[in-house]
Amino acid sequence: MKQDSTRNTSYTVDCEDYVHVVKFNPFDSGDSCSLIAYGGNNYVVIGTCRFQEEDAEVEGMQYKTLRTFHHGIRVDAIAWSPETRLDAIPPQIRFCTAASDRKLRLFTSDLQDKNEFKTFDGHSDYINDLVFAPSEGQEIASVSDDHTCRVWDLEGNEKAHFVLRSPGMSVCWHPEEAFKLMVAEKNGTIRFYDLITQQAILSLECEQTPLMSADWCLKNTLKIGAVAGSDWLIWDITRSSYPQDKRPVHVDRARLFRWSRVNENLFATTGYPGKTTTQLLVHHLGHPQPILTGTAAVGSGLTWHRTLPLCAVGGDHKIFFWVTEM
Repeated sequence: MKQDSTRNTSYTVDCEDYVHVVKFNPFDSGDSCSLIAYGGNNYVVIGTCRFQEEDAEVEGMQYKTLRTFHHGIRVDAIAWSPETRLDAIPPQIRFCTAASDRKLRLFTSDLQDKNEFKTFDGHSDYINDLVFAPSEGQEIASVSDDHTCRVWDLEGNEKAHFVLRSPGMSVCWHPEEAFKLMVAEKNGTIRFYDLITQQAILSLECEQTPLMSADWCLKNTLKIGAVAGSDWLIWDITRSSYPQDKRPVHVDRARLFRWSRVNENLFATTGYPGKTTTQLLVHHLGHPQPILTGTAAVGSGLTWHRTLPLCAVGGDHKIFFWVTEM
């Protein structure tokens, strides 16, 4: 795992295939290493990472593949379950994927003999995002181009169904707000749903389209961020349904928005994949300009480490990692 200064990445991991999506486990798995999942054209790889920024005995970065799961079709999104534990005996790995055949697949493995998966059918169009209930992990929410957000139990039964006015692009479930779901639509509306009454309780407006990605800040439940058109936008939901802050960042349209998990003022955005290089920009709300600019050959996916100011993007046979100064 070499430090790669030519593309100003901090570290890279070589992969067997194009990486469509990459996701650090956002939950504590009971191990000192961080779990990471990445998806290619027909498989998902689960591995562990350890960085010198958290362990003085590591030189640079250590990466180890734990298991490769055959998926049979392109992986478009991955969500980790909070039930994943590396310190259990036997260990339990649980994650869910969305694929280009409009199905969800729930994988459960003990990294030995037990490897199960279930398929959830119901969406009639492309699934853009999914997330596990953050406390118990007994439900999964997904959003799709079919103008729905659906909540499933772990058997694949539909527990709730919200009709949207445009494609659902992002869905977030905050650990401090277990009975609320945030859904971002392509038409620029972000709604919060009460899962008990199954009613919309609050909405935010971008006033521009297309909204491609939104995220709910882990460190501050009042902060929401998104990218729409070529801008990033930030809301404080107590102040207004319109953004308090916005800035144009990506010339060729912005694609993804992700808050850091360790600092409520730190977030990253990416430009559109499919250009020769994808720009990753890391922003700090106290700075007028991005504090880090990275480029990845046709990058896709964007994920932050659980405890470090470090983010990763997938690409052509590689995962790129950038460490940010706080």
